[in-house]
Amino acid sequence: MRLSPSDPPDSTRAFDLLVIGDANPDVVLSGAPRRLAYGQREQLVSGGDLVLGGSGAITACGAARLGLRVAFAGRVGDDAAGRFVLDALSARGVDVTHCVVGPRPTAMTVVLADGQDRAILTSPGCLPDLTADDVPRGLARHVHVSSYFLQPALAGGLPGLLAEERAGGASTSLDTNDDPAGAWDGLAGVLPEVDVFLPNAAEAVAIAARLADQPLPVEQAAARLGALGPLVAVKDGAEGALAWDAGRIVRVPAVPLEPVDTVGAGDSFNAGLIAARLRGLDLRECLRVAVTCGSLSTQAAGGTAAQPTWKEL
Repeated sequence: MRLSPSDPPDSTRAFDLLVIGDANPDVVLSGAPRRLAYGQREQLVSGGDLVLGGSGAITACGAARLGLRVAFAGRVGDDAAGRFVLDALSARGVDVTHCVVGPRPTAMTVVLADGQDRAILTSPGCLPDLTADDVPRGLARHVHVSSYFLQPALAGGLPGLLAEERAGGASTSLDTNDDPAGAWDGLAGVLPEVDVFLPNAAEAVAIAARLADQPLPVEQAAARLGALGPLVAVKDGAEGALAWDAGRIVRVPAVPLEPVDTVGAGDSFNAGLIAARLRGLDLRECLRVAVTCGSLSTQAAGGTAAQPTWKEL
């Protein structure tokens, strides 16, 4: 893999990347049972970790680990969980001066992991309160948005926010993550303002089916989404990743590693792809960097503990 130039280009902007989105503590329980025993029965699991979670937070940390100057804009509560989040982001080199501390509680997530599969239970807390007005403009060369469906107030103002950033010379990206409601609405209005769309395969298929009124295989789904304007980079699990760009499909294989914990692997993929694009690498190399970042991040518990540096790639 040709990883050059070694440093991001200089810029007059304060940051290379602004991440807008979710940040919360994750309680990750490994070896969780497939069926929970209610009736106040206690079940034992093989391991547990308290780690930094949230797609936006993990992406921000991964990008900082890769050498980018990163700022995070989101909301946390004035509580112990919020202080944990801000301290964890700051410790990983992410600027949090644009994160709003508000009266509602910080979001909290419990991840029940069973091998490579997992169930995710989230209390959204203050996440729905984030709006486009909370987000500073003109701060970074690239603006990334995470967890679209967990932040409905932000979603309403997102097309205008991203259009404004693009008009000012920034590039943009979006990872919707899952839609708890399963509706997948609203994206036709925002994707034309997105330079890079970063779904996983299941999300790409679901969103394209909503737009096309019929199910499509993943490559056709990527093409349907790309027809709205963005480069579409799809995380495809054991198959690696694929991208649709201006009518062509590019695929790269997965990295053959045995995962310890897959939580946050897609967010580390996002960080790798953004960092590679900002360094001017071509599409195939961007995908290879992204897949490698996602794969290496699975080698420790939680989403940030095993994120690689640029040199380690």
